[in-house]
Amino acid sequence: MAKWVEIETSGDGQRHGERAAADLATLVAESLPEAGRAVLAVSGGLDSMSLLDLAAGVRQQRGCLVTVATFDHASGEHTARATALVAHVALEYGLQVVVGRADAEARPGEAAWRAARWRFLRSVAREISGPVITAHTRDDQVETVLMRAMRGAGARGLAGLRAPSAVRRPLLDVCRADLQAYADARALRWIEDPTNLSRRFLRNRVRQDLLLALTRVQPRIADELIAVGDRAARWREQLAQLVDTTIRFTLQPDDGNRPALDIAYEDVANLTDRELGIVWPELASRAGVTLDRRGTSRAMEFTRNCQAGGRIQLSGGWELIRARESLELRGRENGPVEGEKGVRLEGAVRWGRWRFSTIEEPAGADPWRAELAGNDLGIRAWRPGDRMTVRHADQLVGRKVKYFLSDAKISGHIRPRWPVVLAGDEIVWIPGVRRSDAATARSGRPVVTYVCDYLDRRP
Repeated sequence: MAKWVEIETSGDGQRHGERAAADLATLVAESLPEAGRAVLAVSGGLDSMSLLDLAAGVRQQRGCLVTVATFDHASGEHTARATALVAHVALEYGLQVVVGRADAEARPGEAAWRAARWRFLRSVAREISGPVITAHTRDDQVETVLMRAMRGAGARGLAGLRAPSAVRRPLLDVCRADLQAYADARALRWIEDPTNLSRRFLRNRVRQDLLLALTRVQPRIADELIAVGDRAARWREQLAQLVDTTIRFTLQPDDGNRPALDIAYEDVANLTDRELGIVWPELASRAGVTLDRRGTSRAMEFTRNCQAGGRIQLSGGWELIRARESLELRGRENGPVEGEKGVRLEGAVRWGRWRFSTIEEPAGADPWRAELAGNDLGIRAWRPGDRMTVRHADQLVGRKVKYFLSDAKISGHIRPRWPVVLAGDEIVWIPGVRRSDAATARSGRPVVTYVCDYLDRRP
């Protein structure tokens, strides 16, 4: 079993630490929302325990309520001890603590641990409605930029930790050695993660071997990597501004708190391949999707050759769909599908991404409302061949539901999940689209006004 080391020091670095403490405190104070709430991501290591100590000292002057979030990766004895230390120290400071733990059956490894940790941190941030604040340092940025360069990353990747983000990193211009001095001067406690010494992990090999070798050849390599990251971050900011001003897109809520992105097709249809290769990763990032080179290439090709109703699968459970006037980036299969068993409509009912309820007002001309008679009402997904009765030339005729959906510009990907409301075996309402002219013609039955709220509906 891996050993853990708890360190409690003071002395040698005290003078340097005291001199830097005021500057460090200012950096952290400026990252805290004034009269707001914030989540401190604290692992129990040197950097994050220094952040915790600094934030505890300045939170009151900012009027900020700080929640400490710590995550046990369940990767060894040291992670449980680190979590316990964070909780103990945070409570000593009078701060709220939230502890997350990895699933015992979760796949081990750097990428899996990082993904699980960030899922936890973001969930805490959503709950308290505040930003996540981390203890990433200048050293972390140097290592990140170098690793991205080794992978042949473009400007998006080379921005590293400087990339535009909701995450706040107040110590990103601070060297790890300065935090070591601060921690020594404050006699802070922390726990060294033994995996930080293991050369099984790329970052450790970069930190312990490659960077040292490069520094011997080029003493200013760290400064140069920082400059590369800064230039790439500025480029990303300029690209984001360009996309915001030249391409129309909207974000809509989707199942599982994943947003869905709708992009005006005409705004990207005539871009060159080079422009699409730059724009697509930026657009996808608005929905929290990271496109690698293969995904970007697929999105470019689809933009060039897609037909209305076409779709392609992307990694991570996402798909790109061509609607009549837009390109839609959405999570796959979010809601009821064709053939799913229907439900009874009586009072308030939730069906997939649709919510039905009753109101006192008349329906009027709003297609999202219908005055329905009878107690045998039901909801199901529409099926090929479904027809609804409408009035045409003073006669009641049946017309296929798919034509109503097409007329309403309901895109092909969502049609299989669009509901129809039936009275017995007769379709009387396509919510948001059309009501049957025979909807209330059921003599002797009480009439109730129903309203449908489509949770993905645009304002």
